[in-house]
Amino acid sequence: MVKLIYKIAAGKIRRDSSTNDKKRDAGRKTPDDIVRYDNILYGDDVKWKKWQLLDVYRPRSAVSDSGELKALPVIVIVHGGAWVYGDKDVYQFYAMNLAQRGFAVVNYSYRLAPEVRFPASLEDTEKVFEWICNKASVYGFDTQNVFAAGDSAGGHLLGLYASALSNPDYGANFPFIRNKNLVLRGLALNCGKYRMHADLDTNPQLRLLLNAFMPQGGSLDELKLIDASAHVTNNFPPTFVMTCRGDFLLSEASFMKEALENAGVRYEFRCYGTEEEPLWHVFHCTIDLPQAVLCNDEECAFFKSCMA
Repeated sequence: MVKLIYKIAAGKIRRDSSTNDKKRDAGRKTPDDIVRYDNILYGDDVKWKKWQLLDVYRPRSAVSDSGELKALPVIVIVHGGAWVYGDKDVYQFYAMNLAQRGFAVVNYSYRLAPEVRFPASLEDTEKVFEWICNKASVYGFDTQNVFAAGDSAGGHLLGLYASALSNPDYGANFPFIRNKNLVLRGLALNCGKYRMHADLDTNPQLRLLLNAFMPQGGSLDELKLIDASAHVTNNFPPTFVMTCRGDFLLSEASFMKEALENAGVRYEFRCYGTEEEPLWHVFHCTIDLPQAVLCNDEECAFFKSCMA
């Protein structure tokens, strides 16, 4: 009965979100100046391989005179969807829009709850970064200048992953994350959810989602483990924290901002929109919106300022 409740809740989020995302991207096509490599298997979970797929997008012009791919800085896209919804296809046009700014973009799907629970999504994230290392020469990746952008639940997941990389004590919880010939130079955390216990008692949907997402249903120890603002040290990558007026997760940005500031991490904070003209959750994926253009320009400029 409990599993059925999770499936019903996840199904509603998937239906509602899919309708909105399809409406947002209706009529869009792959830009002429982008080369894409689609549906590449990066994982080894045969049962859920439909989710362990990624795409790579590159500017068509980023080739040498001899026709070889130029090594480009990389942006990894960690999609949102309340841990139960989303895939790379939902983010393809946003991701290609970032690639047009001079990056190789890796856009991946990961295993979702309630079918698969945490830390499966974190395991998949690690597999993607390992894949980038292994395929750098094939797809023209500059592995010394890797960045990542995470939205909503993807921002939460990316925050955890960055802490696991930069905080050895925290990383010990996830032994599947290994040392790699890769430098994560900077992050963009967009409209993210970072602290689960902040409003858990007043948010029954969040409780239901955490019950589906976590192996023990969101125990106190689990809530501490997945608090993305609690494990930040001064080794955390430089971070662009973004939210907007009209975002239902607006207050969450302050938790991450405070953690970065207390740890002495370089960061930039932006809140787009106004009270008079509010925006909406992950507005920046509506790529033609003037505020989205500004946000995506500023995030990519931040990334470029972090390059070695």
